[in-house]
Amino acid sequence: MRIRLIVVGKTHQSFVREGFEIYRKRVENYLPFEEVLIPVLKNTKSFSADDFKKKEGELILKKFEPGDYTILLDERGKMYDSVEFAGMLQKRMNAGGKAINFVVGGAYGFSQEVYQAADEKLSLSKMTFSHQIIRTIFMEQLYRAFSIIKNEPYHNS
Repeated sequence: MRIRLIVVGKTHQSFVREGFEIYRKRVENYLPFEEVLIPVLKNTKSFSADDFKKKEGELILKKFEPGDYTILLDERGKMYDSVEFAGMLQKRMNAGGKAINFVVGGAYGFSQEVYQAADEKLSLSKMTFSHQIIRTIFMEQLYRAFSIIKNEPYHNS
């Protein structure tokens, strides 16, 4: 089992990248982790929000592999507290499969095709975060979930 974080665009803010890398290294102590970057679209001056979602969606869908379980990070997704998220993650890992994909969309969100291909939607908050900073927030929660699963002292209940 591996975890894949599929994201649109690179992070150009050093503090976001540094935080991401701290938690990435910690997560890799538990299982294989892969960050999959979807390139930012070029020549898009005439694109509408729907055009962006459709084109990014096509690129995102190419990254899904048979047997993967895919969870979209989406403001309309199910909300968990940290212990519940750890339980959901453990359940998914116990179910088997090659990978669990977590997907962060671009600035305009996901296309209908991506929503249809996903297995689940997860919301990290009722607040909206940039698609840049959510990567670090998610990685901290992923690390926290593994520390809960392993009964390690990082999470205080």
